[in-house]
Amino acid sequence: QVQLVESGGGLVQAGGSLRLSCAASGSIFAINTMGWYRQAPGKQRELVAAITSGGSTNYGDSVKGRFAISRDNAKNTVYLQMNSLKPEDTAVYYCNAEIKVRMYWGQGTQVTVSS
Repeated sequence: QVQLVESGGGLVQAGGSLRLSCAASGSIFAINTMGWYRQAPGKQRELVAAITSGGSTNYGDSVKGRFAISRDNAKNTVYLQMNSLKPEDTAVYYCNAEIKVRMYWGQGTQVTVSS
């Protein structure tokens, strides 16, 4: 009943920026934590950033100082501003939302950073 759809991925040169968006729709009343994870080929999925309904944030060590997460509660949307991108940021980025202890996931969006 809940659907998350990511957008904004693409190809960018090292040092560039991208902004990802994730909109939740369906039977939604309240969303607690929303976040972004990423997974590169042959690697485990890792936390990129998370944000609570109150605006508290947490970031993975590899993206601190470069990425910023934000959300618009009225629109049930979470954003990820990615700056100073590096080739090692290349991965599929997945949006997630926690609603009453259940985790929902988006389909993923590809981010590719070239040298």
